[in-house]
Amino acid sequence: MPSKKTYIDLFSGCGGLSLGLHNAGWQGVFAIEKSEDAFKTLKHNLIDKKKHFNWPSWLSQQHHDINEVLKNNTEELIQLRGQIDLVAGGPPCQGFSMAGRRVESDARNTLIDSYIQFIELVQPKLIFFENVKGFTLGFKNNDKKGEAYSAKVVRNLENLNYSVKGQLIDFSEYGIPQKRTRFILVGVRNDFLKENETISKETFFKQIEENKEAFLVNKQLSVNPTLEQAISDLLQSNGVTESETPNFKAGVYGEITSGYQKYARKYKRKTGKVDSHRFAKHTDAIKNRFQIALNEKLTSTTYRERFQLKKSSTKILEAHKPTPTITTLPDDYIHYCEPRIMTVREYARIQSFPDTYEFKGKYTTGGKRRTQEVPRYSQIGNAIPPLFGEQAGLVLKTLLNG
Repeated sequence: MPSKKTYIDLFSGCGGLSLGLHNAGWQGVFAIEKSEDAFKTLKHNLIDKKKHFNWPSWLSQQHHDINEVLKNNTEELIQLRGQIDLVAGGPPCQGFSMAGRRVESDARNTLIDSYIQFIELVQPKLIFFENVKGFTLGFKNNDKKGEAYSAKVVRNLENLNYSVKGQLIDFSEYGIPQKRTRFILVGVRNDFLKENETISKETFFKQIEENKEAFLVNKQLSVNPTLEQAISDLLQSNGVTESETPNFKAGVYGEITSGYQKYARKYKRKTGKVDSHRFAKHTDAIKNRFQIALNEKLTSTTYRERFQLKKSSTKILEAHKPTPTITTLPDDYIHYCEPRIMTVREYARIQSFPDTYEFKGKYTTGGKRRTQEVPRYSQIGNAIPPLFGEQAGLVLKTLLNG
């Protein structure tokens, strides 16, 4: 049996991409993630439970800042040349995000340089890079648009001897119940490309499009699932139980009514505790407001006007459609048929995490702590959907096999 293909996950977050690559048969070497909270979730699920990484002895199994690793472990990274098939993952995207303020001077944007430096040291055969749609748009300087960061990354990688192609992909066309368009970039090292003339930098995008239907049918999933198909077995009206957090209630499982729910609940068909399915404690006034929004099918604009809210990006979700792109702020969304916001587990379902994947850390955070802490909602909102990661992983394996 051939040995598994190896990869390193940069800016891994809570492990969405790593879980997808694990399911596609890849072998993790290590993951770099700065947030202690997000790394706890990855460690619990992929290191402790699945033993997915062959972690090197020179790197402690904990959260790391990529710049510290680059500074302290340059020699060890160079030693990995020839052993790593893929470097996956993309730098944090808040500075580029259309959902945020798009600030070019955001310090996180400089992590692109760290990413390029890492590629230069390790020289993997393949690169898989993901970022927000805003990554392909230039920042405005003096009313003129500058060069997009995506163009800079392509140029830098080409200078490092990679053949590179980037494309926008909407995950809702790949079995994810969410309209989420992301910039995906795939790079193939030129010497490897010359040895394998049947592949090109376009091959990944052609194959992932061609393969998606068969992949999803094989898992008894639909190509375009709706929100209701994803989460209707998690309704509060199914009943409640005590949460692991004192003074909160948590949800219990209802009947499975779709292939997507069956897939998500693989090992939790009938009973079992639902991880991270804690309901928010809304005041009666908020619940009444939410109920009116549901009854009258208000839009974001009419909701804001109706209740004279100065600022509200609240979206009332629709049962028979995918959700809009979920963000790290749960207050942005009202459940499609219950007067409440979504739970962490419902968020995870929308991002295609299976129910066996358990989230660690706080549920939410606020104020200045938002810049330091990455609570459960944020971990999921920042993740690459594992179901897409698995499809990408299968195609990347075929590229390596020429």
